[in-house]
Amino acid sequence: MLSRDGERIQRELAERGIAFQRWNAQAVLPAEASPEQILEAYADQVARVQAGGAYPTVDAIRMTPNHPDREALRQKFLAEHTHSEDEVRFFVEGRGLFCLHLGEEVLQVLCEAGDWIAVPAGTRHWFDMGPEPHFCALRFFDNPEGWVAQFTGDPIASSYPLLDQLVTPN
Repeated sequence: MLSRDGERIQRELAERGIAFQRWNAQAVLPAEASPEQILEAYADQVARVQAGGAYPTVDAIRMTPNHPDREALRQKFLAEHTHSEDEVRFFVEGRGLFCLHLGEEVLQVLCEAGDWIAVPAGTRHWFDMGPEPHFCALRFFDNPEGWVAQFTGDPIASSYPLLDQLVTPN
């Protein structure tokens, strides 16, 4: 299924236990915005997520084509992994490709500015930010350690298209 219809994506993912919503992501962020400035610009959305009490820790990640660690980080994120907690992201700029390995099925979800996704703990997945990444996302955690992955060692990710093979550049 290829769709940009938010309601359809939400329905399809909900059937598989994945939460997905479309939110307002209209804050204009300067290129040099610090993580603190990004979080401040989206304080209402942060409060909305944290109101439920499940995700007390939040940070902002911003990847650009000139980020010095972009290649190493891309390879790290492309390796199939799980987390002991939910992986919750709100994309406020750009896009990235979440690939969810659900039993015998793999779903590729293109997340763009305004997309909020919550991948349940233990879900096998990988993420592609592309060779010239451009995205900014708020990351919500239930522990202060932040992003901690358990890599599965399964090479399945190499069998699926990458972000730049599925979509044209912005």
